[in-house]
Amino acid sequence: MRILISADMEGATGVTWTADVVPQTEQWQRFRRLFTGDVNACVAGLHAGGATDVLVNEAHSSQRNLLLEDLDPRARLLTGRHKPLSMMQGVDSGVDGVVFLGYHAGAGQEGVLAHTYLENSITGVWLDGVPASEGRLNAALAAEHGVPVLLVTGDDKACDDARDYAPGAGYVAVKECVSRYAAVCSPPQVTSELITAAARAAAGRAGRAPGAVAAHRVEVEFDATHLAAAAAVVPTVERVGPRRVGFDAASMTLTMQAFKVVTAIAAGAVEGIYG
Repeated sequence: MRILISADMEGATGVTWTADVVPQTEQWQRFRRLFTGDVNACVAGLHAGGATDVLVNEAHSSQRNLLLEDLDPRARLLTGRHKPLSMMQGVDSGVDGVVFLGYHAGAGQEGVLAHTYLENSITGVWLDGVPASEGRLNAALAAEHGVPVLLVTGDDKACDDARDYAPGAGYVAVKECVSRYAAVCSPPQVTSELITAAARAAAGRAGRAPGAVAAHRVEVEFDATHLAAAAAVVPTVERVGPRRVGFDAASMTLTMQAFKVVTAIAAGAVEGIYG
């Protein structure tokens, strides 16, 4: 049984603040340990449930956050940026299931550090007309490869989101959202036990199904008109409103590739504190 863990950081135990997840800050150094602890708890549970191979794909920011020296030796770590499938690299390698660990709610939604790809320039993303978090986008990509989402961890809002896009998964809320930058947090001793137990149960749901390739439409709304104008220079991307662009793609893989281009160009068009 081969399992992929897509490990994001905003939904990790204790994380509530920008500096908790921004590389090179003192707080980031602290929360790297807690983040690694969440991953290790998941690895332990998956192996207890019968997994024989666990690949952990770093999915946050620089994608160099987890502490390899502290990682459970039964896992392998895919670290570093510029991976073709980004947060979901490895989903096409024959895995039997994927865990979304440390996930968060999407742009424009309630949740601790809620966003979709860009931290504060995107106000909404829609996949086939449905508001889309990173979890929803990644679940659609997993489905294209016949890979089930087994477990989602994050704050309670991330779990609520996941119940809609992955109704057959398990869910662990490691914190309760109070605001974008505040949460009622359980200590790592508690969240580790919860994650391990849920991961062990989740392993029992592993098993690939036939994949299904289908066309998709994505629309992205920004907080400023010039970002939409910048993104609209991408071939196939059209401006559908003053701050909104949309595009169609023949598969979810192509959809995510185009989405990465759109977000990268928009990020490059942000100018200082005026955005």
